[in-house]
Amino acid sequence: MATTDTTTLPTIADVDAAAKRIAGVAIRTPLINSPVLDLATGARIFLKCETLQRTGSFKFRGAYNKISQIAPEKRAAGVVAYSSGNHAQGVAAAARLCNMPAVIVMPSDAPKPKRDRTAALGAEVVLYDRDREDRAAIARGIVAQLGATLVPPFDDPMIIAGQGTAGREIMEDLEAQGVRPDLAVIGASGGGLAAGITLALKARVPDLAVWTAEPEGFDDTARSFRSGQRERNPRMSGTICDALMTETPGVITWEINRRLIGQGVFASDDEVGRAVAFAFRELKLVVEPGGAIGLAALLAGKVDIKGKVVIAVLSGGNVDPELFNRLIAA
Repeated sequence: MATTDTTTLPTIADVDAAAKRIAGVAIRTPLINSPVLDLATGARIFLKCETLQRTGSFKFRGAYNKISQIAPEKRAAGVVAYSSGNHAQGVAAAARLCNMPAVIVMPSDAPKPKRDRTAALGAEVVLYDRDREDRAAIARGIVAQLGATLVPPFDDPMIIAGQGTAGREIMEDLEAQGVRPDLAVIGASGGGLAAGITLALKARVPDLAVWTAEPEGFDDTARSFRSGQRERNPRMSGTICDALMTETPGVITWEINRRLIGQGVFASDDEVGRAVAFAFRELKLVVEPGGAIGLAALLAGKVDIKGKVVIAVLSGGNVDPELFNRLIAA
């Protein structure tokens, strides 16, 4: 099986550098523990609330780490990204902070609040059909036309390192409490969040067990772990987790995750919906379905966590209001 040149893989030093770069720009989000959640699961669970991050998801971390390093002579041409919404907003916000124009390729079925917020942040939004068109190809065409810099959603060392800063913060906060984690469950789509956070966590706890969590029917990462090669999802729509419908794991993210993680689970839309409702009722947090995938896996008992100290990430809170109302009322 072909592998990626290890010189392209980000290191913990890259995560540390990213932490300095985003300090004072990104929000240091809280790590919370809920007695109600602990009682419901039989574990001691710590949730990283990236729902409270700038633009409402972890994506701002990687986007700013990448965009802030673009050479001054290349900034006038701007940046181009493709995203279902969270990376779109992160890139738009980071580009605005760096005084750069941004063009974002978004699926036409992306939640309207995500499209509207991306445009409100100053980006030009280009819509495409998720089932029939190739977003990466569209973005590459725009890059060639404008001479802009492509900011990938996950498969980029600087993006991964930026997402890893969330894991660095998790470990700093746990160490301050004298707590050593046993296990982590991290949502995966292209795998950038899982790769970055796991890189940071295992730098301090090498024997930590890590699982990815994905929507049912879109568990390409878990299937890749089982087969030993990058698998693809059979379709590109059909789950309420709109943020987690990437076709296949990234090349770089897969190389990291196959080495450091190696196991994954999935949750159904019903299980995700219950997790969204639980977060609202018990944690007083608004979490989008894709952002609740790790919590859903824990609440549904997909991983044996009894008596363990567990980390999970609430990765985003940009949920369509109508969908959110249906989920919390169900």
